Amino acid sequence: MRFKGEAFRAHDPNWSWTPLSGAGAALKGRRFNWPGLETLYLSLSFKTAFREVSAGFAHRLTPYVLCSYDVDCENICDLRTETLRTDNAVAQSDLACAWGDALIAGREPASWGVVRRLMANGSAGMLVPSFANGATDDDQNLILWRWGSVLPHKVTVYDPTGKLPRNQLSWS
Repeated sequence: MRFKGEAFRAHDPNWSWTPLSGAGAALKGRRFNWPGLETLYLSLSFKTAFREVSAGFAHRLTPYVLCSYDVDCENICDLRTETLRTDNAVAQSDLACAWGDALIAGREPASWGVVRRLMANGSAGMLVPSFANGATDDDQNLILWRWGSVLPHKVTVYDPTGKLPRNQLSWS
């Protein structure tokens, strides 16, 4: 499917100079990417972006930079409902797996298997429910493995006045 819309991401200020990078996720891997696979994790609302960055424990937040993105991407697999997951032969339990526990135990998380299959079938990303603590059905994310500045996988950060830093030196 084609996803065209706005998305959000809360960045650690140290990474805000490169808001289209998935390098941070690639360092150690996350729920939907293994180490070395750059992945852009976006939320479909700013509320969800903060829920994700705080893991749902937002009693106090360390500083973050909230960015808005314009997204126009083809080849997105929508897994937000049980019907859509069934249509794509994806189990909710695989998406919601305890990925960190699997890594500690030396096993590959089930969610990575879903990603491998979707990528092999040509998906550039997927729409999924949020698995952050306290997430509701309204909390949804867009996970991208292929994106760039041009169609068919176009993602641009909204920064009309150039407020985002241009390099890491902006913080020294």
